[in-house]
Amino acid sequence: MADIHDPHFAAVFGLLGNILSFFVYLAPLPTFCKIFKRKSTEGFQSIPYSVALFSAMLLLYYAFLKTNALMLITINSIGCVIESTYLILFMIYATRSARIYTTKLLLLFNLGTIGLIIILTFIFSKGSQRITIVGWICAVFSVCVYAAPLSIMRLVIIRSKSVKYMPFSLSFFLTLCAITWFLYGFSLRDYYISTPNILGFMFGVTQMILYTIYSLRKKETSPETKPQEQTTNSIQMSSNVEQPPLEMAVVSMGIGNTQVVPDSAELNV
Repeated sequence: MADIHDPHFAAVFGLLGNILSFFVYLAPLPTFCKIFKRKSTEGFQSIPYSVALFSAMLLLYYAFLKTNALMLITINSIGCVIESTYLILFMIYATRSARIYTTKLLLLFNLGTIGLIIILTFIFSKGSQRITIVGWICAVFSVCVYAAPLSIMRLVIIRSKSVKYMPFSLSFFLTLCAITWFLYGFSLRDYYISTPNILGFMFGVTQMILYTIYSLRKKETSPETKPQEQTTNSIQMSSNVEQPPLEMAVVSMGIGNTQVVPDSAELNV
């Protein structure tokens, strides 16, 4: 009988995780195509890309400390390159104030925090103890970022009654990524990788359930609007049409990506 802890299973799950994660990393491309065409960031924020870059850098450090972590090294190296490219493009087209803020964020959060973690773990720990400490840091950070969007889901979907900013395909692939990286970590008995992805799986399934509920509800309830209501709605829509959405980072153990959520002005709540 096949043993899931066989290294061959880990290689298969790791390869699948790399492929899925690569495509999820490309999810923000439409956002940056829009920024490039308009030559402006138009209110988009750099925080999600900074968080995703931090996650990739942290996991890359963890992977280098371990042995037989090639799959983590490859995807997070690619992630660092992609997220750095996003941030460079953002800096080119951002306003002066946004550029200054992003520079401070990268210096303090991405370089400062990662540098501090590396220095402290090298000074005060060694060998397996260092791997354990960095593994815990990775797991806690991933859990925190997974949990953060739950409050946003209430605002975006339940209050706005709309799934416009939570595409089903992205939720589906995030769920697949979480399953794949869970199996990868579990097959290697690396619970710093597998455990946070349980929450990632639950988060992805919750998103898809909410998407299904509100999509069906929208189809069932399509009341006719009065002319006066249509005029009012059209005025509200025209006042919000140029409002750019904010973005929210969803980072898993192995990947980091962004998911668009609306500005509070767009919700009309």
